[in-house]
Amino acid sequence: MNVKKLLSLAAAGAVVGAGLATSGPASAQIAHDEVVREVPGTYTPHLAASANVARPLAYAIVEHAGSMYVGGRFEALENSARTTTYTRSNLAAFNETTGVVSSTFRPSVDGTVYSVLGVGDSVYVGGQFTTVNGVTRPIIAKLDAETGALDPTFKPSLNNGRVSEIRFVNGRLLVSGTFSARLLALNPSTGKNTGYISLPISGVVPLGPTKTEVYRFAVNPQGTRLVGVGNFTTVNGQNRHRAFMLNLGDTAASLNPWYYRPLDKKCEPNSPSRQPYLRDVDFSPDGSYFAFVSTGFVPATSADIGVTLCDAAARFETNVPNPTRPTWINYTGGDTLHAVAITGAAVYVQGHNRWLDNPLGRDSAGPGAVARPGIGAINPSTGKALAWNPRKPAAQGGQDFLVTPEGLWVVSDSLRFNGEYHRGIAFAPLP
Repeated sequence: MNVKKLLSLAAAGAVVGAGLATSGPASAQIAHDEVVREVPGTYTPHLAASANVARPLAYAIVEHAGSMYVGGRFEALENSARTTTYTRSNLAAFNETTGVVSSTFRPSVDGTVYSVLGVGDSVYVGGQFTTVNGVTRPIIAKLDAETGALDPTFKPSLNNGRVSEIRFVNGRLLVSGTFSARLLALNPSTGKNTGYISLPISGVVPLGPTKTEVYRFAVNPQGTRLVGVGNFTTVNGQNRHRAFMLNLGDTAASLNPWYYRPLDKKCEPNSPSRQPYLRDVDFSPDGSYFAFVSTGFVPATSADIGVTLCDAAARFETNVPNPTRPTWINYTGGDTLHAVAITGAAVYVQGHNRWLDNPLGRDSAGPGAVARPGIGAINPSTGKALAWNPRKPAAQGGQDFLVTPEGLWVVSDSLRFNGEYHRGIAFAPLP
């Protein structure tokens, strides 16, 4: 879902002031000619269990100015050799090429970090927290990228809920979550609402949680389309269950006609809390298509197989406004997928999946299923699983990818990647 700097200005957003380079979420901008290796790099640090967080989990990772910033729910990291432990409060930084944990970037965040973004000499963090470095700063904050010091001039009027996604697009800071507006464009210096996005987002899907939320969103490389997913039923007064598309104009965002009407349908309701089932979305490197991943268990009826997006990955064409089916859909057979990243060579997915190519599985391996524990790669054209299989069993499952020109960063709650110990953080390089 997130990527490196080295992006075109049209893709990453206009530069805001002299010397303000951009980096951060928008994995549509990085294309690979090949699938990454199954064997991970050996130098990356690990999340470490602690007295209060026995099962640490990384929710977000971003590269910025040669450093990796990782956020989640954890109290400690270990170096790659597991000989040194570093105390860190839900946010940490380490060198991109050596894995050495930063000794200067040590902010204290008192709750889970769901999103991280680097812009200029700053790092933005969003999540479900109330204080940063002991100062009241609920759900979103701006920090010095080197020291972790809080920027006192960035003070958005967001006080409740959580921020689950942050992106920098065309000079604006786009944020989403469970706060009252659910999706806003903020001034990156002050945090004030720019008014660029002013579309009411409301409702909750049947049998789901009670909080309306835009959980994740993706922006195409051209910076002209935004696709959001989460728990809602209407956008700007129009029916939009679980997903919507916006046009990002020069001065304002507007609702795009795109809508997939089968998103009105439930998955089999054996687990009502999973009915807001879409979990992530990403655009292709050229912006011509995007893919969703989802939870929800299995389709409600056999007629829904190939139509409803339940525990699956699915491709849609950007310029087809009212599709009747996905271009393709790949089911896990009853296991959640939390994250997706498209590189052109592959559509990478991760969660706590056990299989792919499993449309008839019901918490089981159906005909044609292939084992893909915790992570997998799908052919962008055919929708079938590629041979890539680094085996990354997970409990909750991986929440984020970061595509860079060198390879693929993977963050999760997994202990191992391709049999090697890599708790929570792994890097799969290109060949």
